[in-house]
Amino acid sequence: MAVLGIDFGTSNTAAGIMAAGRPHLIAVEQGRTTLPTSVFFDYDRKLTTYGSVANAALIEGREGRFMRALKSVLGTPLLRERRQIAYERMTLLEVVARFLQMIRERAEAETGQSFEVALSGRPVRFHSIDAARNAQAEIDLREAYLLAGYKDVAFMYEPEAAALASGPIGRGELGLIVDIGGGTSDFSIFERDGETTRIIASHGVRVGGTDFDRAISIAQVMPLLGRGAEVRNAMGQGRHTAPNAIFNDLATWQKIPFLYTPENRRMAADFAKLGVDPALFARLDTVLEMELGHDIAFAVEAGKIQLNQPDRADVGIDLRVIEPALWARLTQEAMENVLADQAAQIGTCARETLAMADIGPDRITKIVFVGGSSLLTVVEDTMTAVFPQAAHERAEAFTAVADGLAIAASRDLPLSADRRI
Repeated sequence: MAVLGIDFGTSNTAAGIMAAGRPHLIAVEQGRTTLPTSVFFDYDRKLTTYGSVANAALIEGREGRFMRALKSVLGTPLLRERRQIAYERMTLLEVVARFLQMIRERAEAETGQSFEVALSGRPVRFHSIDAARNAQAEIDLREAYLLAGYKDVAFMYEPEAAALASGPIGRGELGLIVDIGGGTSDFSIFERDGETTRIIASHGVRVGGTDFDRAISIAQVMPLLGRGAEVRNAMGQGRHTAPNAIFNDLATWQKIPFLYTPENRRMAADFAKLGVDPALFARLDTVLEMELGHDIAFAVEAGKIQLNQPDRADVGIDLRVIEPALWARLTQEAMENVLADQAAQIGTCARETLAMADIGPDRITKIVFVGGSSLLTVVEDTMTAVFPQAAHERAEAFTAVADGLAIAASRDLPLSADRRI
C-alpha cells in the first residue's frame, strides 16, 4: 500500500515518498518540491489555482478571491461557516480539502501510483491554550483529507518527522529540532541508536511566521493607514481614536479575505472625511476599495526576509501599490523590539520541552533548525541564549518535515505506538 507523506503547512506545502531507499519529494509545482499554501478563485475564468500560480494571479491584479494561511483556521468555527467565496458557496473546510486533493492528484500523476492513505504532519499544538480547539483541529484536518478522497490518514508531529531526516548525532547525545513554521513553533528532543530514532519529548506553541508578519505590519505599516490616529466625532465636538480591529484584521493573513465588506468600506470613507490627518485614512480607503490587503502582507513578508540577509541594518517595506513613493522603514532594532514577545514565547516553549524531558540545557549537543521562519536571526539568537553550548545545524528548512514523513510513511502505521521511529 502506497502512503503519501504530506507536510501541509501554513505558508508552504510539500509531499514525498520513499524511492530507492531515499526520500523523494514530489514536484508539486513545475520544477519545485514546495509550493505556497495559497488558493485563488478566479472570478472571470471560474477556476481555482494554487501555489505560485495563485500568488501570481493576486499580484497581477486578476479579479478573484485569494486565500492563504488556511491551516490557521483549523479548530475554529470559521472553518465550517458556509459563505460565498468567489463564484461558489462553500466552507473553508472544503477549500482545504480541494488543496489536499490537488496534492494527491499531482503526486499520482508524477509517480503513476494511487495514494489512498496519507501520513500528514501536524504541529504539536494547533492551539496552545485551548485544548478543545487543539483536538478539534485534528478532527477537522482528518475530515478534510477524507473529503479530498483519501480513505485514511495518520498523523505525525512535524518536529518528530524532521528528527528522522536530520543528520547524524553521536551515541548518547541529544538533539533538538526547532521547527518554526508559518503558524506554530514546535520542538522535539531526540536521540539515535543506530537507525532507530527515539523521541524524548515534544512540545509546541501557536506562534509562527505569520505572527511575525502580523506584529511587524501592525507596528510599522498600519500607522501609515491611520492606526492610532484620531477621528473627529460625526456629531458634536470631540475626537476619538480609530478602532484597532480593522487594522489588526488587515495585518492577519487569514482574515484579510473577509475585510472587504460594505460596512468596512463606509467606515474607511467616513474616517477619510473626519480624520484629523485625512491622508492616513485615505490610504486605508484605497486599500479596502482596491482590495490590497494581501499586497501589503506580501510586502511585509518580503521586507522581513530582506532584513534577515547578512549586513542589512534596515529595509523599506514597499507600499507603492497604495500610493506612489510610500514605503515603511524597518530596521533590525525595530524588528527585534517588535518580535520580542514572540521570541520570548518561543524561548519559554523550548525551556518547557526541556522540563518535559527532565534534562538541563547543557544536555542538548545539537540544534537542528527547520521551517522557513527558523532562518530569522531573532530565532537563532533566542535559541543561543537558551542553549549556549549546542552546535547549530541548518537542515533543509522547507523540506525536512516532508523528508521525514516520506521515511515514516514507508514503515508500518500507526507510527506513534512507542515513540520509536
